[in-house]
Amino acid sequence: MSIKEIKHRQAAVLQILTGTFFIFLFLYAAHNNAYAQSGSRRVNLTFEEYPYAFRNPMKGLREFFLKGEDKVRADYPYPYGSLIKEYMPWNMLEENRSDGIDKIIAYSNYRWQGVENENIKVIPRVYLVWLEPWHGGKAKDPNNIDDLNGWHWPKDLPGQKSPYKQIPNSWGAYVESQDSIVPIEGGYFDATFPERVRLLVEKIGQAWDNDPRVAYVEMGIIGEWGEHHDPNISTYWPPHDEPKHVDNRTWVPGIEQVLGDAFTKAFQHKKVMVRYAYDFKDYDFGIYWDSWSQKEEQVRGYDEMKKIGDRWKTQPIGGEITWNWGSLGKFKSFEQVVADKEYMDITIEQIRNLHCNHLGGITWADFEDNDFKRNADSLQRALGYRFFVERASYDPVVSNKEFHLDFTVKNLGSSPFYYNWPLEVVLLDPVTRRKVWGKVLSAIDISSWMPGDNWQVDQQKYLTPAPEIRISKKITLDKHLSKGEYILALSILDPAGDLPSLRFANKNYIQGGYTALGYIGVNSIPKKQRLEATDIDDIQQDRSLHYKIDKN
Repeated sequence: MSIKEIKHRQAAVLQILTGTFFIFLFLYAAHNNAYAQSGSRRVNLTFEEYPYAFRNPMKGLREFFLKGEDKVRADYPYPYGSLIKEYMPWNMLEENRSDGIDKIIAYSNYRWQGVENENIKVIPRVYLVWLEPWHGGKAKDPNNIDDLNGWHWPKDLPGQKSPYKQIPNSWGAYVESQDSIVPIEGGYFDATFPERVRLLVEKIGQAWDNDPRVAYVEMGIIGEWGEHHDPNISTYWPPHDEPKHVDNRTWVPGIEQVLGDAFTKAFQHKKVMVRYAYDFKDYDFGIYWDSWSQKEEQVRGYDEMKKIGDRWKTQPIGGEITWNWGSLGKFKSFEQVVADKEYMDITIEQIRNLHCNHLGGITWADFEDNDFKRNADSLQRALGYRFFVERASYDPVVSNKEFHLDFTVKNLGSSPFYYNWPLEVVLLDPVTRRKVWGKVLSAIDISSWMPGDNWQVDQQKYLTPAPEIRISKKITLDKHLSKGEYILALSILDPAGDLPSLRFANKNYIQGGYTALGYIGVNSIPKKQRLEATDIDDIQQDRSLHYKIDKN
């Protein structure tokens, strides 16, 4: 072969290689453009559920913390503490009908100081009487402004005048005489009481209905601890302590409508809860049943709550396990109640069947006890909502045009989340984990994400499983970002500051309230799709979440 022929053949090979190279570049560009423009190639990922319980807003094991008396713990709040019950004495909120809402706001600020920094919400309950003297009640300590004991009537409302002959017994408490027919004067039964109630409820509505620190409002006011007994709201059920109902003694005629109308009008944004399911049947209120797991309360409590049907879908069901009386009287602590298999099974069954959102009684529990930790974990996972992102599909490359995101969610808990908080899709810097872009997804109501129904005890599952919530959105990246790789994630925002708060029960979690879906590229193909184990954080260890309140 001549030199000329060799050079000619080399030129031909070079031409072929050059052409091949440009064809490769064209195909690569077309491939990249196909990702960005047509969505013909998708990232499809499935996820694992986080195996343990964790803190989430407005659900779960609820604490009660008495300011000025209960010691602030080094581990406060407890691992699952996102709710605190707050008993609010009437006379600390309002001493005279002429007092304005500024007094209510000032006292609320004092009692709830700093809860936003811990991502905690409160459940306030106004009350007048802690415990009557014939039940062993004692007066408030005049040297302790935070003492909840005693009677808290406003100055311009005559206190209750008991017709009883009060006789001190061997331990200093009072017992009532056998008289059970004479009406009582003053207090709840004073002619001015209904109007004073309307006025107070109007004021607390103005103070609390838009306060982001408030989760739900327990109606309270009537009866010891505001629990709607002694006196009762209605005559539907026999009185607690006397043989039969007597007007203006064992119950307050007409007070059901007064309270029902007043709270309905005052609270347009917060959910209101009442003590007994058989009262306020003409109103759309939630329930706080303060005798969970008690066999003595099966008919009066559990069965009556079952009768209200699907109200749990829009109104919270909660309360507490009171372990120092009745069938639970043999236990000395909350830990002992749930360590007993029979009562633990009863509790889980009631939570699942009544769709319970939160339970109290744990404030003094020992979370260093490993056995109790396991039981508390089971309770927390069952209580309230538990949203889990099962899978997601999305375009791997984002440009200045729309990209598609599809994902599915299931509520593995017992109740919905009762407010429609915003769901946001975000891009995170893969190095700093900081949010660089986000957009709230429109037309999504997370309060409609329902759990299953019809709990089957022997199978430990709902016969009607939780529906699969499918979300499909076309999203435009409306901000210039540098070309490169990012983490695509979801977050649910507390409207108080629009900060991430509510977390999905997913292993693929990133500190700050983000559920990571996978890697995505801005005008470039990501090197990988799924996050590695080293890329994710433990959801239980994240104490950074908080919300903001208006200081003005």
